Amino acid sequence: MARVLVAMSGGVDSAVAAALLVDQGHEVTGVHLKLADLPLDEQVPGHGCCTLDDAQDARRAAQVLGIPYYVWDMSEVFEREVQTPFAQAYAAGVTPNPCVTCNERVKYAALLERAQALGFDALATGHHARLRRGGAPVVAPGPEVELHRAVDGAKDQSYVLYVATPEQLAHTLLPVGELTKAEVREVATQRGLRVANKPDSYDVCFIPDGDTAGYLSQRLPVAAGPIVDADGQVLGSHDGVWRFTVGQRRGLGLDHHERRFVTDVDAERATVRVGPREELACHWAELAAPSWTTGVAPEGPVRVQVRAHGRSVPGRIVPAARGVRLELDEPVYGLALGQAAVVYNGDDAVCLGGGRVVAAERPAGMPLTGSAAPAGRS
Repeated sequence: MARVLVAMSGGVDSAVAAALLVDQGHEVTGVHLKLADLPLDEQVPGHGCCTLDDAQDARRAAQVLGIPYYVWDMSEVFEREVQTPFAQAYAAGVTPNPCVTCNERVKYAALLERAQALGFDALATGHHARLRRGGAPVVAPGPEVELHRAVDGAKDQSYVLYVATPEQLAHTLLPVGELTKAEVREVATQRGLRVANKPDSYDVCFIPDGDTAGYLSQRLPVAAGPIVDADGQVLGSHDGVWRFTVGQRRGLGLDHHERRFVTDVDAERATVRVGPREELACHWAELAAPSWTTGVAPEGPVRVQVRAHGRSVPGRIVPAARGVRLELDEPVYGLALGQAAVVYNGDDAVCLGGGRVVAAERPAGMPLTGSAAPAGRS
């Protein structure tokens, strides 16, 4: 039996994670994190993961399970480590993934560190991913752990956990990764948890209305510039590069009969470049300071995933000046600086690690022009 701290978001997955650990005989304590410090009138039930309703749902689940429950206010560290870098990245022409940053710096890494300092043996979350040791499911903390995709491929969240180190995985439990989402809801129903049918939240938790441009407009100044095509011809104008991301098609404000996509965001020159979809094709990307769940860089054929729920493509890893270079056998489209590129084994089953993109191909070998430094530690 281990002392396990369970991060309870108020959703069904983390509630069932706690229930499964109780059933396994662990000494379980639940904790809900107050992350985004949103005023009550801006909280949207079912959107985000740290509203007052979410905290109450987590508390009720803990009461049903008969486990201790606490709320920890981590809004200051969340503002410093996630929200501020999020805005800074967009201002630099970079597209960050705040969920990856949150796991790297707050909800997973920082919480695990605090849990261990308080004497807990492991941290458990409701992420849909699996931990395996010697091919068997991990039910207790210990070394030599592999991070696998979830049983439910449609819900797999191994992508956002790629930053985990071997030492962190040794003190982590992911109970729901062995279940499909339907099975998770069935367990919740059987245990009398009110969150059994609670909808999943897909929004950035600190932007519950989904209006990223509106959120950024409150934090970043107007900085007008041109929208140009690949030849430099001015097609329009904008009032801030932070309104755009590579691959974007809607909201360009262009009076043009051809479909145009954002192909580059040059914050230094306040310029947004657009073009046809084929200009988004990318056959290579460089990652600075990558991290590996096994502790060492993988060798041989791999598969690379550049979006949380995107399709992986085959490729290989070669050394590069700033870290590693991913050479892809098939092009990916709309890859932006700051995005996480996550590496899986050749069978596409084991998450090996990855990093943030700091350079990527564009047509005729043209690289992206921005800098990915504000997006995270890489």
